[in-house]
Amino acid sequence: MSRLSAFFVAFVVLLAAVAPTAAQDKTITVFAAASMKNALDDINAAYTARTGVKFTVSYAASSALAKQIEQGAPADVFISADTDWMDYATSKKTINEPSRVNLLGNSIVLIAPKDSKIDHVAIGPGFDLAKLAGDGRIATGDVKSVPAGKYAKAALEKLGSWQAAEPKFAMAESVRAALTLVARGEAPLGIVYATDAKVEPGVKIVGTFPADSHPAIVYPVAATVTAKAGTSDYLAFLRSTAAKTILEKYGFKFLVSPTT
Repeated sequence: MSRLSAFFVAFVVLLAAVAPTAAQDKTITVFAAASMKNALDDINAAYTARTGVKFTVSYAASSALAKQIEQGAPADVFISADTDWMDYATSKKTINEPSRVNLLGNSIVLIAPKDSKIDHVAIGPGFDLAKLAGDGRIATGDVKSVPAGKYAKAALEKLGSWQAAEPKFAMAESVRAALTLVARGEAPLGIVYATDAKVEPGVKIVGTFPADSHPAIVYPVAATVTAKAGTSDYLAFLRSTAAKTILEKYGFKFLVSPTT
């Protein structure tokens, strides 16, 4: 083999070794609250179209994601559906705290299957959710850990409805799992985010919980301490006018001033 041929072979081998790393560097891994799926998929597609950067996204309950990151799961970005689980991640020193931004707001609603006879429900003090559910179950996220469930319990406690309704709750692993139970008719009622109800044709909103009946629903976003160098550009895009347009289309409230 000539010196030139040997050099060429060595160069090809070097390229083969470097290429996977280069490709990997153009992928951002996002751990996001389940309720973000539809909107974030659209945002990520727009970002990929602009930059060529691709995404690996894990959607689940914020509680599960925060604990996975704590256990060493590779993630560049964490988007939580409440401040508690972002605070938890911060306390475990898995989050780059200066990058944290309270990005979005939402509301919680009472839903029923689209063909349900239950229609408009006035939700206020003394609201009898247990009676409304009858012999059926009420689906929501686990009230001990899933943000949507925690908000639901807080609201029902404030309205004086929790004690009677508690035995009828079906606790799901995420808000999207609760949404599915209602859409399939396996639960006659559910409590989910307004944005979830908007993307599921199998359900209808029958009531909205007063904003003052539960803690403010806030979605913080932050980079992890192991985030790739390009992550800051993506976080900036999440605060852009383009992202704002997409998020508001899905019903989220944009809590920051757009950067561009």
